[in-house]
Amino acid sequence: MATAAGATGAAALWQPQEEGLREICAVLEAHISPNSDQARIWQQLQHYAQFPDFNNYLVFLLARGQGKSFEVRQAAGLLLKNNLRAAFVSMPPSSQQYIKSELLPCIGANNRAIRSTVGTVISVLFQIVGVTGWIELFQALHQCLDSNDLDHMEGAMDAIYKICEDVPEELDVDVPGLSERPINVFMPRMLQFFQSPHASLRKLSLGCINQYIVVMPSALYMAMDQYLQGLFVLVKDPSADVRKLVCSAWVQLIEVRPSILEPHLKNVTELILQANKDSDDEVALEACEFWSAYCDVSMPPEGLREFLPRLIPTLVSNMVYTDDDESLADAEEDESFPDRDQDLKPRFHASRLHGSENGEEDDDDDAVNAWNLRKCSAAGLDVLSNVFGDDILPTLMPLIQQNLARTDDESWKEREAAVLSIGAIAEGCITGLYPHLPQMVAFLIPLLDDKFPLIRSITCWTLSRYSKFIVQSLGHPNGREQFDKILMGLLRRILDTNKRVQEAACSAFATLEEEAAEELVPRLEVILQHLMCAYGKYQRRNLRILYDALGTLADAVGAELNQAKYLDIFMPPLIAKWQQLPNSDKDLFPLLECFTSIAQALGPGFSQFAEPVFVRCISLIQTQQLAKVDPAAAGALYDKEFIVCALDLLSGLTEGLGGGIESLVAQSNLRDLLLQCCVDEAPDVRQSALALLGDISRVCPIHLQPRLQEFLTAAAKQLTPQSVKDAVSVANNACWAIGELAIKIGKEISPVVISVVSCLVPILTTPESLNKSLIENSAITLGRLSWVCPDIVAPHMEHFMQAWCNALCMIRDDFEKEDAFHGLCAMVAANPTGAVSSLANVCQACASWNEIKSEGLHNEVSQILNGYKQMLGAAGWEQCMSTLEPAVVQRLARYGV
Repeated sequence: MATAAGATGAAALWQPQEEGLREICAVLEAHISPNSDQARIWQQLQHYAQFPDFNNYLVFLLARGQGKSFEVRQAAGLLLKNNLRAAFVSMPPSSQQYIKSELLPCIGANNRAIRSTVGTVISVLFQIVGVTGWIELFQALHQCLDSNDLDHMEGAMDAIYKICEDVPEELDVDVPGLSERPINVFMPRMLQFFQSPHASLRKLSLGCINQYIVVMPSALYMAMDQYLQGLFVLVKDPSADVRKLVCSAWVQLIEVRPSILEPHLKNVTELILQANKDSDDEVALEACEFWSAYCDVSMPPEGLREFLPRLIPTLVSNMVYTDDDESLADAEEDESFPDRDQDLKPRFHASRLHGSENGEEDDDDDAVNAWNLRKCSAAGLDVLSNVFGDDILPTLMPLIQQNLARTDDESWKEREAAVLSIGAIAEGCITGLYPHLPQMVAFLIPLLDDKFPLIRSITCWTLSRYSKFIVQSLGHPNGREQFDKILMGLLRRILDTNKRVQEAACSAFATLEEEAAEELVPRLEVILQHLMCAYGKYQRRNLRILYDALGTLADAVGAELNQAKYLDIFMPPLIAKWQQLPNSDKDLFPLLECFTSIAQALGPGFSQFAEPVFVRCISLIQTQQLAKVDPAAAGALYDKEFIVCALDLLSGLTEGLGGGIESLVAQSNLRDLLLQCCVDEAPDVRQSALALLGDISRVCPIHLQPRLQEFLTAAAKQLTPQSVKDAVSVANNACWAIGELAIKIGKEISPVVISVVSCLVPILTTPESLNKSLIENSAITLGRLSWVCPDIVAPHMEHFMQAWCNALCMIRDDFEKEDAFHGLCAMVAANPTGAVSSLANVCQACASWNEIKSEGLHNEVSQILNGYKQMLGAAGWEQCMSTLEPAVVQRLARYGV
C-alpha cells in the first residue's frame, strides 16, 4: 500500500523498548483474564498513562504485535480508543502522527478481529480530527476499496460503516485538497458492492448507505434509482443480515422520505409482506415495523387496504409465542423464586407538574422483556385497528374465534395470541365490538383462572384495555354484576402464585382503578384486604407495581379512604416497611410515591402519620445533598431521585394537611434545603422544588422569610427564554409558584415584578411552540402580579394586552382565572387608555366565562366594560362590537352593555 512508505518514516523516529512492551503486555493479559484484580490493574494502567509515549506502545501492539495473542492486541486497541477520546488533542504532535500512520496499514489486516478493532479506533480518531485533519485516511480507504483484496475491502468498509454510524455528515463536506466530497467518491463504489459475491461487503455497503437516508446527501439523492433497484434485488439475498437491512431501509424511507417510495409503494408493500413471514425472526421483525411507520406518516390508508386480508393473518400468527421466547422461561417462576437484580427495571419518577396537562403515561407495558416480533405484531395490529377501525373485523374475528376454539393443551399459545389480539384492537375497533362486549367479557373472565400462567396474565391485560367501556356499562342490565366479576377476578390474580401473573394483574387493576374511581368505594374493604395480603408475599419487583396500584387507588377514591377501618388495614404494614428501609435503599422511591398519593387522598386524616414521614423526607434530602459533596461522610452515593421523590412527598403532605403542616415546617430547616434545591443543576430537582415552593406559599409563606427574595430570584431565573427552551416543565412550576407567592405576600413581590413580566410576555406572544400548561400558568401569574402591583405592570400593558387576553380565553372557569381577572380590572383602572387598542380582545376574554361565581368580580368586569362604552361613545362602541362574533356580543349582555 502507498501509505506504508510514510508509515516507515514515522516509525523510524520512535521504537518501543523491549522491557516496556513486556510490562504492558503482562498488564493487558491480566486485564482480559476473567478472575484478575481489576482495581489493581486499573491503577497500573493509570500509572502507565502518565508516560507520554504510552499510546505509541498501544498502537504498536495493535498494529505490529506479531507473536502476541489477538486478544491482547485487541485489548491494546480498545484501551487506545478510550485514551484517544480523552486526550488525543493534548498529545505531542509526533505521537499523534505516529498513531495515525501505524493505523492505516492495518485497515486490511488479515485477522478479522484486528481489522474490526482498527476500524473502531479509526472512527473515534476521525470524529476528533475530521477529514481535513487526516486526508491520508481518505486516500488509504479509497485505495483499499479499489484493491480487489477481500481483507482490504472489508476493512475499509468496516471503518467507513463505523464513521457513517457516528458522524455521517462529516463525509459530506468539501475538503481543501480533495477534488470531490468523500461521500461522492464512496457512494458509487458502495452501490457496486450490492452485487459483490461476498455477503460481508453487501451487508456493510447497504448498512453505510442506510445511514444517509435521514441526512440525504446529493450523492444518494442523485443515485436514488440505482439504490432502490438494488434494494429490490437484495430483498431476496441469501444472507438474513442483508435482508434485514433492506427492510430497515424501506422503514426509514417511509418514515422520512415517503415521497421517494410512493411510486414503488405497491411493490414494496408486497415484498415487505413476504419478508414479514421470513424464516429469520429478525428479518420478520424489521419488516413488521413497516406497518406502524406507514400509518404514522399518514400515507393514504387505501394503499394498504387490499393487503389486509393477507397482512392480518400474518400479524396474528406472528403474535404466537415462539419456543425460544424468554418470557416462556420467566413464566415458570413462582413467587418463591427470589428476584434477580436484573429483574428490577430502572424506574423513572416523573417530577410534579402544576397545570392542565400532566404527561400521559404509557400503560401498555405488557411485559418487561425486549421488543420482539410478537410485540411488534401486536403493536402493528393496534395501529391498523386505529386506522381501519371495524373494517378489519371480518378478517380478524374468524381467526380469533378459530384460535379460541382450540382447547387442547398443545394449542395454548394460539389461544394466548387470540386474547392478545382482542386486547390490541380495544381502541380501534370498539364501535364494532361494543354490542358484543358483554359476551366477550363473559368469555374472558374464566380465562383468568386458566391453567397456563401466560393465558392468565394476558387476560388481565386484555380486560384492562376495555376498562373504560366496562365502567361505562355499569348502568346497563347486568353491568354491575359484570364489573364485580372482573374486579374480583383481578383481585384473585393479584394473589396468584406466579410472578408474571401477579405483575399483569396489578397493572391491570391500576388501569381499572383510574377508570372506575368512586365506583370502587363499595368494595374498598375487600380491595384493601387483597392488596395488603399481596403486600405480605410479593418480592421486590412486583412490590413496586403494588405500590402503584395502592397509590392509584388513593387517587381514585380520595377522602373515602379516610376511615379508621380502612386505615387499620393498609397503614401499619406501609409504616413498618417505611421504618425498615434504610435511607440509601432505592426501594424507598415507589413507597415515597405511594405515600404522596395517600397523603393527598387522606387530607387532614394523614396528620397522625405526618411527623415521622416529614422528618424522614428532610433527612433524605440532607443525606443526598451531603452525598453530592462527600459520599463517605453521607454513607451513601448521590442519587438525585431520592431528593425528587422526597420533595414530591412533601408537596403531597402540604397539599393534604394544608395549614396543618405549619408546625412541622417551623421546626425544620426545610427553608434552607428547599432554596438549595431550587438552584440545583438538575432540572427535575428544580422542578419538584418549585412545585413545593408553590405549595408552601399557599399554606405558610411566613416560613420562607427571611430568604423570600432569594426564592423569588431563583424562580424568576427559570423563566428566561433560554431556561424555558431548556426545561419547559421547570419554567412552568416556577411561573406557578411566583403567582401563588404574589397572592400571599402582596407588595413584597415588587422587586421581581418587572423581570418576571418581561419573561412572561414572550411566552404569551409566541404560544405556538410551547405547551398549553405553561401558557395558562403565565397568563394567570401575569394577572396575579397585576392584581397586587397594578402600578408597576399597567404602564407596560399595551405590549402584551392582546396576547394575554387570547390566553385568558383558553382557561377554564376557576379561582385561578378569577385572580387573573382581578388583575385585568386593576390594571385597566390604573391605565384605562392602555387597553383601548386591544378592547376587542378584552371583550372576548370577558365573554369567555361561562359564569363568574364571585359577585364582586362580576361587578368589576361590568364596571370596566361600561366605562369603555361611555369613553368611546355610542358610535365607537358599536364599531368595536361589529368586529366581534355575534355569540360574543350576546354573552357580553350579562355585563349590562
